[in-house]
Amino acid sequence: MKKDVVILGEVRDGRVHPVTYELLAWGKELANKLGTGLSALVLGYNLEQLEEIIYYGGDKVYYFDHPKLDTFNVEIYADVLVPFIKRLEPEIVLAGATTTGRTIMPYLAGKLKAGLTADCTSLDIEEETGLLLQTRPAIGGNVLATIKTPYCKPQMATVRPKGKKALERDTKRAGEIEIIRPQINLNPRIEILEIKPREEEISLVDAEVVIAGGKGLKDPRNFSLLFEISKLLDSSAVGASRAVVDMGWIEYPHQVGLSGKTVNPKVYIAIGISGAVQHLAGMINSESVIAINKDPEAPIFQVADLGIVGDALEILPVLKRKLEERKR
Repeated sequence: MKKDVVILGEVRDGRVHPVTYELLAWGKELANKLGTGLSALVLGYNLEQLEEIIYYGGDKVYYFDHPKLDTFNVEIYADVLVPFIKRLEPEIVLAGATTTGRTIMPYLAGKLKAGLTADCTSLDIEEETGLLLQTRPAIGGNVLATIKTPYCKPQMATVRPKGKKALERDTKRAGEIEIIRPQINLNPRIEILEIKPREEEISLVDAEVVIAGGKGLKDPRNFSLLFEISKLLDSSAVGASRAVVDMGWIEYPHQVGLSGKTVNPKVYIAIGISGAVQHLAGMINSESVIAINKDPEAPIFQVADLGIVGDALEILPVLKRKLEERKR
């Protein structure tokens, strides 16, 4: 008998983080194929709105409530989760490929002696065996590898944020919320003295508008135009193709694609990007795509809602000027 699919919910600033709802969408698809339930494990303190997890597809929520769980600490979280997962014996455990997920999942996999595939872009169930098919970029993002872990349970994977949209919120869904108040006696080796929020530009994966540049910009100094335009747009961030990152034109955190970040903004503006398959995989779920490229045969136009054939360095100053006029 197949056991439940389980996701590890994330909590930030005392609230369930949206990546949890994306994980529920991943988990629901797998649970439906296996004919099992979908459970969420959530750790925190004095959390509210846990019913939202039910509304977004969860069948059961196990909520671990304790003051020491208010702030993420991998040792404390693992001390709570390892014995519980051993008792629950889930078929699959999923987490986001976030800072939290990338920290806790290898720790759990080691303690549970289970396999783990990190940074997956696709998940499926093999019909013949019921095994989890875990697909992720390999060899520098040049190929996609599909991995199975048939001999170790649970099957564990982290998935990229923004890789799947959350399910529609359904307030009529019924589910169960079980509150667990664990005994935590562990003295961790890590002591958190202070938490300071980072003062930085909007995260690429959270931006509603992404303006991304490629080799069509011709010179790394021309990326300054993208940053200037980004500042004129609400909730905007600058992205880039792998080619310009490899050439050192811009830092890796801006890279969009199989070997970079996956984004699904409301608007994705591709400037001087031809549209290689690896790049398209990182932005294909964008709501609207605008492409600027001087090559009318560029693959990016096949996915664009609006295409402009022309020299990006002639078009960008006009775009900047029009946005500045709108701000006045």
